[in-house]
Amino acid sequence: MEKIAVDAMGGDFAPLEIVLGAIQAVRDFHIPVVLVGAEDQIRPILEKNGADKDPLITVHHASQVIAMDEHPGMAYRKKRDASVSVGARLVRSGECGALVAPGSTGAAVTAGLFGIGRIRGIERPAILTPIPNKKGSYTYLIDSGASAQAKAVNLVQNAVLGYWYAKRVQHIEDPKIGLLNIGTESTKGSPLVAEVYELLEKQHLFTFAGNCEGRDIPTGDFDVVVTDGFTGNVVLKFGEGVGGLFFELLKDAVYKGGLRAKLGALLLKPALKQYMMKRIDYSEYGGAPLLGLRGGLVICHGASKAWAIRNAIRAAEQIASEHIPELVADALKGESLAVADLEEMKDED
Repeated sequence: MEKIAVDAMGGDFAPLEIVLGAIQAVRDFHIPVVLVGAEDQIRPILEKNGADKDPLITVHHASQVIAMDEHPGMAYRKKRDASVSVGARLVRSGECGALVAPGSTGAAVTAGLFGIGRIRGIERPAILTPIPNKKGSYTYLIDSGASAQAKAVNLVQNAVLGYWYAKRVQHIEDPKIGLLNIGTESTKGSPLVAEVYELLEKQHLFTFAGNCEGRDIPTGDFDVVVTDGFTGNVVLKFGEGVGGLFFELLKDAVYKGGLRAKLGALLLKPALKQYMMKRIDYSEYGGAPLLGLRGGLVICHGASKAWAIRNAIRAAEQIASEHIPELVADALKGESLAVADLEEMKDED
């Protein structure tokens, strides 16, 4: 297994919850980790939890932290010894196979772009986010926030990134790739989306399943849904808001429904917690990978606690072990991707 760098100082509960999550990942999955951050804060937590002598856990000191409210680009340039930046350089050097970054998404993306670097041929990396679907699995939305102003070539490359992630990391034999649009017909949507549709139809690397409407995302009929970062982020945040509204309406209905409703809710609560809440809880999958880099990077929620970090480390190790960057680089060279068309588009831009 490759080592996984962990930004121990990122997020709302750093470094305690980050270090505890790393300890759990090492004990449960035997994944070697490098905790990056203030050594004088990290080591006492390791000692208190009996992990200071664990050969799979090492500490790499970093004296600075990029805060949530700092401008990512400016902070990256000024704070060369920030924990997320140091972790990215460990991946770039080959010492670690991937980085787990809780905290500022902007700082993590910046560190990924400039610290790890892009795969040759990839113009813009993309964030991939799992969304629970009706078939008991996940639909993977890409891009969900990394690149707001995408060109056709970027969306085609997002499809390639999503395909290899679904196939090699999630072990989906023949991932079905859909293009997010306002209708299923090939002529629907903006000129950009229509252009991407034509390009995806020409390639032979993966199964292009056609246009996917917003309501189709949770059905499970598509394994990967491709869009630009602006649209993807709106979809993601809207889904989170609807989920919150649903639970508020449910609580309100129980409160107003009298004694029988309250008794029913009490009986139903364990099943809801075990079978429903677990599937929509972000901590169960840990974080969202930023794909398109020369190494793995999993971006975690700022409020991540130990369980989320544990699972993010596992996800990062899977990405590193499947050599996704090499697969994507090879695919971009292949004729099946209509590379001639993509190069033509780059020249026009």
